[in-house]
Amino acid sequence: MKVCGITTVEDARAAEEAGADAIGVVVFSDSPRSVSPEQAEAIIASVGPSVTTVAVTHTESEEDLERILALKPDAVQVSADLKVSESAGVSVWRMLAPGDPLRDDCDAVVVDGSRGSGTRYDASYARHCVEASCVPVILAGGLTPENVGEAIKRIRPRAVDVASGVEIAPGRKDHERIRAFVRVCREME
Repeated sequence: MKVCGITTVEDARAAEEAGADAIGVVVFSDSPRSVSPEQAEAIIASVGPSVTTVAVTHTESEEDLERILALKPDAVQVSADLKVSESAGVSVWRMLAPGDPLRDDCDAVVVDGSRGSGTRYDASYARHCVEASCVPVILAGGLTPENVGEAIKRIRPRAVDVASGVEIAPGRKDHERIRAFVRVCREME
């Protein structure tokens, strides 16, 4: 599971200590969770090698993408149709919203019409993606410690992704809610 929208080193470490598989750092986006490249670099460097670091962006700029790749995340999660060279050495995760066609030009798809707003995922679209995708599907959108277990049972994604569902305010994580989210996900394994 990924805890996304990490804005501080402290929150990254809390997600790691709770047992999150990945953290997401938003850059070059109009999200309230977007951080500067310098902040992203510090957050990415703050976690150990067992945590996958994901740079999440909504940019359409190739120049921004180059700056993101310079941060050396393990993966980039993009909503735009940016091309990421295999030589970049990162996994590519593509965001899909209900109605989008499946993608196979990536290492995983993140089914997320919410884009960090907390809007609940579209269950029928998510199930379709899980059933038809040739790459792993990560479910996002409105997940919380209270509903993630049921979402995992119903949709059967490869992984889940949470941002607003473990926050006090946009970009400010509640460490107890992170622990609770991870605990429920682990119980579902």
